Amino acid sequence: MSALRSEWTKLRTSPGTVWMLLGIVALTTGMSAASAATAGCPGGDGCAVDPARTGLIGVQLGQAVVVALSVLVLGGEYGTGMIGVSLAATPRRTSLLLAKAANLVVLVTVSGALGVLGSYVCSRLLLPSRGYHLAALTEPTILRAVGGSVLYLILISLLGLGLAATVREPAAAIGIVLGLLYVFPLITSVVSDKHWRRHLEQIQPMGAGLNIQATVNLHDLVLSPWAGLAVLAAWAFGALIVGWLLLIARDA
Repeated sequence: MSALRSEWTKLRTSPGTVWMLLGIVALTTGMSAASAATAGCPGGDGCAVDPARTGLIGVQLGQAVVVALSVLVLGGEYGTGMIGVSLAATPRRTSLLLAKAANLVVLVTVSGALGVLGSYVCSRLLLPSRGYHLAALTEPTILRAVGGSVLYLILISLLGLGLAATVREPAAAIGIVLGLLYVFPLITSVVSDKHWRRHLEQIQPMGAGLNIQATVNLHDLVLSPWAGLAVLAAWAFGALIVGWLLLIARDA
């Protein structure tokens, strides 16, 4: 409990934390609103647009701030040398990592939920002008897309924290996570072999994870929505386990 309070105090008093949390909300909502306001094929037939994915696309931008926040929660202490003080205050390294993860999850849950709900509200208001209708939040598929988007951001934060514990260098950790999220899909798109491209699409943390937002043409997905989110969960918890093992094995 003391570790939780200590880590919460550090996060709460860090001047950058509030701005990054506001950035998650603003970027997620703003990009989603812009996407909904400019959605293509208004009123056209055969347009392959998923209103939920279109209205929640801001998650793809907001996650970049989530990555920065999650990496700096631990990696920032390695960068400043404060990790020695943290380990002196909390010698049990497992407790330190769990405390950081718990506080991070709370912050990302709140900011992510605000950003995703803001995206949903804006899109529900703006999409009808483009010829689309976003169903009510009580619709099971919409509830899954909205709630799953928040879970997606939480898992991204755990992925960032795990890689920060593994790499230690904040800039390198951020670069690796952003590469997995944004560069991996680009590499996959240029693979000519359909068999290999499909397998690569199935293991992408972002591509697979964001299947949770899909509400139409589910049979066309390389993985079902929940299976895709499970792939991201495997990345996140795999990174956390590796980071935890290295944290307890290496000197500060």
